[in-house]
Amino acid sequence: MAENYNWACIGCGHIADEMARAMKQLNRTFYSLASRTKTNSDAFAQKYGIDKVYDNIDDVFSDENVDIIYIATPHNSHIEYILKALNAGKHVICEKAITLNSNELKQAVEVAEKNNVVLAEAMTIFHMPVYRKIDEVISSGKLGKLKLIQVNLGSCKDYDMTNRFFNMDLAGGAMLDIGVYALSFARYFMSENPDEIESQMKKAPTGADEQVNILLKNTENEMATVTLSLTAKLPKIGIAAFENGYVEVSNYNRAFSASITYTDDEHTEYIETDTDLDALCYEIIDMENAVSGKENNMHLDYTIDVMDIMTKVRFAHDMKYPEEL
Repeated sequence: MAENYNWACIGCGHIADEMARAMKQLNRTFYSLASRTKTNSDAFAQKYGIDKVYDNIDDVFSDENVDIIYIATPHNSHIEYILKALNAGKHVICEKAITLNSNELKQAVEVAEKNNVVLAEAMTIFHMPVYRKIDEVISSGKLGKLKLIQVNLGSCKDYDMTNRFFNMDLAGGAMLDIGVYALSFARYFMSENPDEIESQMKKAPTGADEQVNILLKNTENEMATVTLSLTAKLPKIGIAAFENGYVEVSNYNRAFSASITYTDDEHTEYIETDTDLDALCYEIIDMENAVSGKENNMHLDYTIDVMDIMTKVRFAHDMKYPEEL
């Protein structure tokens, strides 16, 4: 671990709960907590031993003792809190999808650079140790050049148009909710950002993307197919196929293992990593390392590329959130 930084949390929903548990695994707790609902904040703070709870959510930005702010609020509130935090000189790690669109993210990146602070998306794929072990195999040249990626993510959500998965006022839809994982997997393996994007979309009655198929290709002729659904369960499997074999990762968003099958003799090599820590622990460790200047593995460049893809696909199908109209 890096130095002992004071983390503040904005939001106290399900994913914030997971992050607090990850902190506990690392013998840490949040220094402070901010939320729109004081009752929820007090209960969350008591559960995790957080000493400081702000009466006003904006007080977190003026607290000189706060080093890193973790944002775990609905998608369409991210940019407001990101900009306030960055302008206050705080480092920021924000839940995915980090912003609604690429224009918002561009603005946030500019502010982060101006204030010399770290901005990152809480994307588990970029931090799981198994991917670094896969990188070692790829870097050895044994697999040859990347050819094709196939990645799926589908879940069955209640077909309730008022819930956050389909509600446009809450930035609902498959891409921002689950597609960000699948596209991050694809971008992680591709050597450069795709410059050719084709897509199909089925919209829910609200206008949110319910199902999406995306085809990607870059100038290196690396291709990817991405299939997403909020109403059909799909196996959470990502495959990266190279000249001499393919990498298969199950539960790829929080994977602790992977397999590599070589095409010459069909033998399979298995990669296993430590499972003692929760997946979110690796985000915490990498974020603190980035803030300390030790090593930056937050991959904001990939986050920017993925957001660019999602924005282009949505706009190509005239899917815009109220904030974008």
